Amino acid sequence: MSNTPDIAALLAAQLADPGTSWSIGTFGAIAEFMRDPHERVVAGANGLAAVTDRGGIRLQPTDGLRLFASESTTRTSWNQRVALCLPDDACHMNGRSVLTELGPDADAIRKADAGAILFDLGLDLVQVDACVRVADRDVVDKLRAVCGHPVFEAGNPAMGMILAASPHRVFISRIGRAEVFQPIPPPQGKSPEGPHTHVLPKLLRHRRTHAATEPIPQGLVPCGHFYPAHPEKDALGVVRPYDAGSHDAFQALMRMFGDPQSIALKQRIADAIAAGDDPAALLEPESRFARTTIRATLRQLLAADGPTPALLAWQAAYDRTHEESAGDDEEIAH
Repeated sequence: MSNTPDIAALLAAQLADPGTSWSIGTFGAIAEFMRDPHERVVAGANGLAAVTDRGGIRLQPTDGLRLFASESTTRTSWNQRVALCLPDDACHMNGRSVLTELGPDADAIRKADAGAILFDLGLDLVQVDACVRVADRDVVDKLRAVCGHPVFEAGNPAMGMILAASPHRVFISRIGRAEVFQPIPPPQGKSPEGPHTHVLPKLLRHRRTHAATEPIPQGLVPCGHFYPAHPEKDALGVVRPYDAGSHDAFQALMRMFGDPQSIALKQRIADAIAAGDDPAALLEPESRFARTTIRATLRQLLAADGPTPALLAWQAAYDRTHEESAGDDEEIAH
């Protein structure tokens, strides 16, 4: 795994691409930014910020930033992402455990939002401060009155106030921030298309910095992700015609930032199938992540080339686990 000389330029290029979506957060609390191809967007900060009427993101590449590209499987397809990681000793945010007023948001992406008041939700997270930004002074006063208590504490009205007011959500990490302007959906409601957040207490209780399906190298913590255009589905998961260019572009990122053993395994499988080798020629690895690599590779070959006899034989041997949940824990984001 190695980084390119100019990470900032790579991130700026991804931000300029409407097919790439982004997230800042942790396992169970995440803010996502995405935009439509023809949506009005304002860029800034040397190409490292983008804001629409629905939300925004600003990146701040810092010393120690490491990119890590990986793939995982869903029930019938695969996912892909690049994690924006920092060493464990460099990623920590404030870890507040109670609702806390932080004052005016001087670092807001849009100047017009700088006077609104930030409140840290106090979720006690490692690599992100999950906040809301409130412009309504009446709501500010109400939240001030309940500061100093956990938002999910029994009898605490804070979360009800937040849901009713639907303020901006602001997720802040050491590598940047994401802001969501769209309304919070009602309980049991569907998240809106475009920028949105998830705060899921059930998952937060696991105290994980990332999903178990993501093979982040030891010692690193993902503070955010970007998700380049997928070859066979859009950012909402809707299937579309296979796009070889999107596949090739992500495989280039895998070669730059992925696990070298996974890259080598993918190539071995492709070569073996092209040569018509028997699936028994490959001893199935015991590693969970290696098995995922095999399945993702087979599905990618199927999407690109169709069901050849050799590929079908390999799928019968190594891709038998379609019982995987499409709602796997890493699917919080994509």
